[in-house]
Amino acid sequence: MVSHSRRAAVIVNPTKFEDVEAVRERVEKVCVEHGWESPLWLETTAEDTGVGQTREALAAGVDMICPLGGDGTVRTVGTELVGTGMPLGLLPGGTGNLLARNLELPVDSLEAALTVALTGTDTPIDSCRLELVRPTSSQLAERLTDEDDPARSVDFDDAVDDRGSEDVREEHRFLVMAGLGFDAEVMASAPEKLKARVGWLAYLMAGVRHLKGPQFTVDVRVDGKQPFRRRARSVMIGNVGKLQGGMELLPDAHADDGALDAVLLSPEGIVGWAATVAQLTTRRRIGHPRVEHLHGTQVTVLSDKPVELEIDGDTLGSAIAIRVEIEPGGLIVRLPA
Repeated sequence: MVSHSRRAAVIVNPTKFEDVEAVRERVEKVCVEHGWESPLWLETTAEDTGVGQTREALAAGVDMICPLGGDGTVRTVGTELVGTGMPLGLLPGGTGNLLARNLELPVDSLEAALTVALTGTDTPIDSCRLELVRPTSSQLAERLTDEDDPARSVDFDDAVDDRGSEDVREEHRFLVMAGLGFDAEVMASAPEKLKARVGWLAYLMAGVRHLKGPQFTVDVRVDGKQPFRRRARSVMIGNVGKLQGGMELLPDAHADDGALDAVLLSPEGIVGWAATVAQLTTRRRIGHPRVEHLHGTQVTVLSDKPVELEIDGDTLGSAIAIRVEIEPGGLIVRLPA
């Protein structure tokens, strides 16, 4: 009886590597060493960042699909695989590699990460579905006339003035975290060349430039309960909670717990940010107004003005409201046996 020869697909973002062919040779070598065929090699493009490649890999009947790029590539490939039963093998190729870090997978060695993918155990984790509401052009224009608003990249293409249009709402999926406000502004302003040169420090440098930005008012509802109002500088909702540098923004978040965790950050000025970071790093939560943690399966946030939005490090432009729901156990990931 002839055994089935296994084959993986590797979906690579070529902009993340100086020598893509050398990377391909390294991947093929590890696959062959573990008794797998040379992988199906598919490269993303500016026009198709992973959706078409993932569908092509599924149609080809491979045994596993491995995104090799940044968190955005992982999100695009991973969300296409939700509900398919196809295993996802995480390979480090970006600045953050946040899903891999949170799952305690290798992020400093391509060979080690691929070995886990080829030899590991299929493990279900959760994903998140997000619906956003776009602002009107007049709401965006108000941001430009607000002298206290640091928005430097208001894009009127985000506006939808016909409130009866289907374009008012958009649906996305993410695997790590969504953020309104400060973090999205940072993601939008961190240059790709700087990220390639200094890694996650590029986000830190961009963050310093946005520390003095204003707060915004949000109405928050968790699991359909009574909404409450807060002033915030950033609202982050996550499937997992660990950031670069080991900071646990959402220490109770787990990828397989069937729940969302969220945090409202409300610092004022440099001193407020220092206190906020201190609280996050020491995990002190009681009696401190700058950090508020939430837990549930659905979180809705309505802002009093358009705010920048990001998911898994990819900026989505401005939104005035979001609703995030957990999708339990729909994605299969290869973890160490």
